[in-house]
Amino acid sequence: MVNELSEEEIIRRLRGFDHANYSELGPEATHRPLRAAAVLIPLIRQADQWHILYTRRTDIVEHHKGQVSFPGGGADPQDRSPEDTALRETEEEIGVRRGDVRVLGRLGEVATISHYVVTPVVGVIPWPYGFKVHTIEVERVISMPLAWLARRENRMEFVRSETGHSVITFLPYDGELLWGATARMTVNFIKALGVE
Repeated sequence: MVNELSEEEIIRRLRGFDHANYSELGPEATHRPLRAAAVLIPLIRQADQWHILYTRRTDIVEHHKGQVSFPGGGADPQDRSPEDTALRETEEEIGVRRGDVRVLGRLGEVATISHYVVTPVVGVIPWPYGFKVHTIEVERVISMPLAWLARRENRMEFVRSETGHSVITFLPYDGELLWGATARMTVNFIKALGVE
């Protein structure tokens, strides 16, 4: 069912979804100001299946070393919208030109333990695509099938004792572990599509 969704249907479902915000922060941490950020949830169509692209961050970046994440980052003063931020960061990190991305919509904001409030932007990238990976930030680009991500048996949820918030972790895929805020945004996207 998930692979039968057209881009237009994805747009319709994103618009019709109740995008609740999500926070990884405990009450004791909410006094710190949150910096605006955005990520791109990059969709590709490969072998008649939808896939989501992720990056694995290097061990030398400032935040979330070695973790699987979406391309994205903090908003710059010249960014007029979360879409501007997500597309600029995606171009900087993996070389996808902003004009090559068809933006389909957004999800609700996610507050992270690194004190960002992140807006996930959903967009389609033509496939195949020649990435130009910024090797200081990104170690590799990973593709995961949306149908695999949508299966509940491929993920688990537990509660962090220090914050009381739930954390989602997916089973390893292609040697990579998807968890935390990126996993939460992935699940929110799956819920928005109604394919869970």
